[in-house]
Amino acid sequence: MGVQGRQIVDIAPRIDAAAHHEIDATGRLAAPPFVDPHFHMDATLSLGNPRLNVSGTLLEGIALWGELKPLLTPEAVMERALRYCDLAVSQGLLSIRSHVDVCDDNLTAVEALIEVRKQVAPYIDLQLVAFPQDGLYRSATAEANLLRALDMGVDVVGGIPHFERTMEDGARSVKRLCQIAAERDLMLDLHCDESDDPMSRHVETLAAESTRLGIGARVVASHVTAMHSYDNYYATKLIPLIAESGLSVVPNPLINITLQGRSDTYPRRRGLTRVPELRAAGVNVAFGQDCTMDPWYSLGSADMLEVAHMGVHAVPMTSREAMAWTFTSVTENGARAMGLPDPTLRVGGPANLVILQARDPIEAVRLKATRLAVIKHGKVLSRTAPREAALSLVGRPTTLDPADYAPVSSPTSN
Repeated sequence: MGVQGRQIVDIAPRIDAAAHHEIDATGRLAAPPFVDPHFHMDATLSLGNPRLNVSGTLLEGIALWGELKPLLTPEAVMERALRYCDLAVSQGLLSIRSHVDVCDDNLTAVEALIEVRKQVAPYIDLQLVAFPQDGLYRSATAEANLLRALDMGVDVVGGIPHFERTMEDGARSVKRLCQIAAERDLMLDLHCDESDDPMSRHVETLAAESTRLGIGARVVASHVTAMHSYDNYYATKLIPLIAESGLSVVPNPLINITLQGRSDTYPRRRGLTRVPELRAAGVNVAFGQDCTMDPWYSLGSADMLEVAHMGVHAVPMTSREAMAWTFTSVTENGARAMGLPDPTLRVGGPANLVILQARDPIEAVRLKATRLAVIKHGKVLSRTAPREAALSLVGRPTTLDPADYAPVSSPTSN
């Protein structure tokens, strides 16, 4: 693979050319950088401040974040966010969409993350979502603050309809947020039905409004965990509606399976949305990380292969086609959900790539492969030595039949 400037200029079995820098990637997987289409950078690395989430629930996490917000300073938010971005680069994660809470009249986190976006621009594509964490209508100043944040340069309109006081207010917020996105020609990304409630059905309104306004290609429904609890008849009506709208769906396996089902005894719901069925209908599905060491999740490592690995187990998706797809979900599909250019490695494409200590995508997911080199705009950002303990596990190519990579053909495919 020949790189000149910021572009891939040649891909061939042999390239006869002088190079001032050479990486031997023989037997390694070269792939597009990882993409996280759903994260909360304003809260990242704040674990334990001011206290821990004892119940492990979504609602206690929101309450805890409410206690932390008055204590935030731009400097503290920036310091944590920049530390996280350094970690992300080492993991080959070079595109991130972060929600930023606008239910703070000072817009402290918005101010901080706009500056972070500027500082990391040479190596991370950071999109910001104006996110009214406390509800567009539940919080008295949320809509005004959201509009202010967009005027300041925040990229995407956000929302959380299931956290409004009533189902009616939730549906009303979806329609208003769709209207704002359409009027401003912006992308829209809603936390949608992040609940175990089978009657939480705001994604239906989002799909219908996206179709009506013709904005579906730039809309994301995040989480959609309630779909796990919908009856099958309703799901078979809803999923074609989502597909018709053209919107993307972003589940977050690590967080969805830890926050959901908390009120269940046994059997306990996993809470992850219907990934195979959405894929079978042609919906763009991309896995996100959501949280790293914050009020909602005490783990996390900016590792999108960990996210894909958990998706394999939690859905579950154990066919070879589906396991390979999880790699795509944290690369190409995430870029599509964020409205980014095609990241695939090709002549004429951008020289952005990750060299992994694996021979194919399945092996990369299985081993959560070491990022041997991370490259952006033709420049090496990070190098990591091969993991010796993994050497005995790597080196035998996975034998795959092309049929294993055939598209999903039925809603029951795993």
